[in-house]
Amino acid sequence: MLPEQITTIDEVIATLEIIISESEKDNDTSGYFAALYQKVTIKVKEGIASGSFEDGVRMEQLDVMFAKRYIDAYFSFKKGEPITLSWQKAFNFSSHYRPIVLQHLLLGMNAHINLDLGVAANEISKGKNIADLENDFNQINEILSSLVQNVEEGLSKVWPTLKLILKLAGKVDDFMVDFSMKLARNGAWKFANQLSASPVDQILSLIEIRDKKVAAKASIVTNPGTIATIILFIIRVMERGSVASKIRKLN
Repeated sequence: MLPEQITTIDEVIATLEIIISESEKDNDTSGYFAALYQKVTIKVKEGIASGSFEDGVRMEQLDVMFAKRYIDAYFSFKKGEPITLSWQKAFNFSSHYRPIVLQHLLLGMNAHINLDLGVAANEISKGKNIADLENDFNQINEILSSLVQNVEEGLSKVWPTLKLILKLAGKVDDFMVDFSMKLARNGAWKFANQLSASPVDQILSLIEIRDKKVAAKASIVTNPGTIATIILFIIRVMERGSVASKIRKLN
């Protein structure tokens, strides 16, 4: 299904399943983020069904608009078409051997939360008061945060001693997860409000400026310093299984 044809949260979940299946087949590390993101989307769907959000209809619209930015970037990258710098950084890194699973996840989160979420929130609030969205916006971040905190459980299946080594290494994982979630909470909502308060003819320029900043932040994940890089490389060497098997374990 093409991104422009997606209109419901179920169609988002189905399209993510296609990406996951393709990634497993091709041993493509892009599938790591798709697997995590499908979990997030399912949680949002469950939250809508249980009435956890203030406006379930609006939340589904936001979820679809948000997801389509990632899905569009994924398929455009595969076709060699232009995409945002933030997603270009993440997808380019997918062809490298050295990054561990967590690094791939954080690069995807960097692009999607710190750029795409603010854009989607502004789009869904056009003609309305964006402040009305804040509680549900924060609820999405809570879902993301709770799932990220559980990522290590999946990663420990890839390599059982991962937690011990990261703990001995000075909590490199905590630093990297903290990087992602702090930007998500402190930056995405501020950016959404900036877009909402700006004239229409300035929106694209503001998104381009933000995109460059978010892309630059990716270096915290790709080049975290000498000691962290050595530790992460050791973890990578010791990770068990193929890319496909890691995707299945995360999924």
